Amino acid sequence: MKLTVRRYRDEDDYWRIREFLRQVFRLNDRRELSWQVYRFDYWRWHGVENMGHGSLEEGVFLWEMADGQMAAVLNPEGKGQVHLQVHPRRRAAELEEEMLDLAEKHLTVPGPNGRRKLCVWANRDDDLRQEVLTRRGYTKGDWPEYQRRRPMSLPIPDVPVAEGYTVRALGDVQELPARSFVSWKAFHPDEPDDRYEGWDWYSNVQRAPLYRRDLDIVAVAPNGEFASFCTVWFDDVTRSGAFEPVGTAPTHRRRGLGKAVMCEGLRRLKRMGATMAYVGSYTAEAHTLYASVGFTEYDLSEPWAKEW
Repeated sequence: MKLTVRRYRDEDDYWRIREFLRQVFRLNDRRELSWQVYRFDYWRWHGVENMGHGSLEEGVFLWEMADGQMAAVLNPEGKGQVHLQVHPRRRAAELEEEMLDLAEKHLTVPGPNGRRKLCVWANRDDDLRQEVLTRRGYTKGDWPEYQRRRPMSLPIPDVPVAEGYTVRALGDVQELPARSFVSWKAFHPDEPDDRYEGWDWYSNVQRAPLYRRDLDIVAVAPNGEFASFCTVWFDDVTRSGAFEPVGTAPTHRRRGLGKAVMCEGLRRLKRMGATMAYVGSYTAEAHTLYASVGFTEYDLSEPWAKEW
């Protein structure tokens, strides 16, 4: 069946893409061979609005069938990195080639000496995409994403909270500065505090359609400062929950706080009816934490890079 391609146009496309991702996710037996809805939301409201990942109109392309049904979506994540979201019944080398043609034309970043660079993510078991990438001169790189999952039927560890700390949901707007600052400390441990740019960005995260404040979990230290956190996204259509992000401020590490906030998130997901939970990891420390709360099954999403 012949497909037509076009750029992202408007808010209607945003909602159509979300439903497309849900459909593909379920057809793939809820393996993350494509993005889940929460990740598209998070990229749109955090990556685009807060981190300068460009605009949806410039970076997102849609492939459609004659009846208007969506067959594939191409989108960036960060500069020079792209993801191919493809309906499992439309997989074909010709389509993959066409998607890569557009990515190489519109979504690269400049490298040294005027050369262009692009990174394309592919599942370790996706022979079709890897064959196409190899043929086009891409090379598999390091630092794959471990796309971890755990059935909610597994027991949730009973994790004691470190003495003096409390674990609870995020409060109202007056707590956004503290929530933003602990995120800064967790992901910029070596940066001086005067590089901190404020908390307004967190309002954009809360605009994501799946965001729920009762699933934004924090650990509070005895002195009242936020010490650890995890944001949990629940999609009741697919009955799936995902943790993104998870972090602990450097001065509060090695107290089991990351595990404590995640277990609280899992308990809340279970009460809501989730049947599967997900989290992504890249480092040995994250692998260990997530495995300790049951995220032992995983797929590998690998980066393939090309420079020309």
